[in-house]
Amino acid sequence: MKILFIHQNFPGQYKHLAPLLASKGHHCVALTLRVDEAVTWNGVRVLPYKLPERSGQNVHPWILDLDSKVTRAEACYRAAIKLKDAGFLPDLILAHPGWGEAMFLRDVWPGARMGLYCELYHHAEYPHLNFDPEFDQADPATEVLRMRLKNLNNHLHFPHAEAGISPTRFQADTFPEEFRDKITISHDGIDTSRAVPDPNARLAIDGICDVTASDEVITFVNRNLEPYRGYHVFMRALPRLLRERPAAQVLIVGGDEVSYGARPKEDKTWKQIFIDEVRGKISDADWARVKFLGRIPYDQFLQLLQVSRVHVYLTYPFVLSWSLLEAMSCEAAIVASDTAPVREVITNDETGRLVDFFDRDALVDEITALLEDAAARKRLGRAARALARNRFDLQSICLPRQVEWVSGLMAAEPIPH
Repeated sequence: MKILFIHQNFPGQYKHLAPLLASKGHHCVALTLRVDEAVTWNGVRVLPYKLPERSGQNVHPWILDLDSKVTRAEACYRAAIKLKDAGFLPDLILAHPGWGEAMFLRDVWPGARMGLYCELYHHAEYPHLNFDPEFDQADPATEVLRMRLKNLNNHLHFPHAEAGISPTRFQADTFPEEFRDKITISHDGIDTSRAVPDPNARLAIDGICDVTASDEVITFVNRNLEPYRGYHVFMRALPRLLRERPAAQVLIVGGDEVSYGARPKEDKTWKQIFIDEVRGKISDADWARVKFLGRIPYDQFLQLLQVSRVHVYLTYPFVLSWSLLEAMSCEAAIVASDTAPVREVITNDETGRLVDFFDRDALVDEITALLEDAAARKRLGRAARALARNRFDLQSICLPRQVEWVSGLMAAEPIPH
């Protein structure tokens, strides 16, 4: 079978599925912006395409998002035409539609089946919008209109896809009923044989930290440090937390960019904005125990989770981070926000502790309580790992389910074109 993968940042969510399908003898090709020249990666032929240079034009702000997606879709379409002319006729197209690339591919290959990675459908009502009034201050009436336009990309893909796959029920349930019925829920998968507890773990980063599981380590992880993932709440909790835990070391992982939501209006990063806000409330001695690690290699990330005495995870009602599941797999004792995506995997006092996203005093209380209770940490950590293994293990659960989904796609009645 010939399979075409479409992902702006390939492999992205296909990093396990694509090599597995290639290893089974399928002819796998990917189109992506990520590479400059054609390469072969784990049996997958990865081909580049380029965005055209465009002169500036006046575009209504509500359709800037769609404009960028159509630009990518056209570029990917032209690359697909070249592939077709070279003789490549895929049986199946697996695409993440979030950046628009796959919009016109069924016009190139009407006989191919298509499966979509359904990450999120945008809603304009609370709590999807205006969850955090400090930052979400858009006019509710016009946001309904803007979100409707933002979802045009989804609706331009839906009619061309036989089925979808979504990593969590929360994400799948954001999609409208007419497509929700076509979505299989299957996570991308966590390698629970690699993300394991290790009482002898040590995290040593020159000039920054050198800690082991015997130290009182509190960890916080974002891809980028920003409000969507509760960075502001955690930072505002630090003054009291550091005062009450004089032996604690706080390790913060995350970049300076913006993954979700708006960029700060000031000419500063979100990271620096909240450092500036709380720094005057924290003594120099206490501040010396706060370490910003930036982005770290995966092996160090696992060591971070293994030495963590309490791991904090906060998020808006949004896509669930892999890092939470990896922390669970490492038997971390977790304090997390009581928000819908988190409740799918954390049950209060069973697999972690839940607190109101905005209540930083409750956050400090729960962190402190767990730091004082080794038995509770052990109980919660073991239950968390058991859940991660039983529901999200890469090899025994998720990959087999994804392969079954691919087989079902090929057996499905094709959409007429």
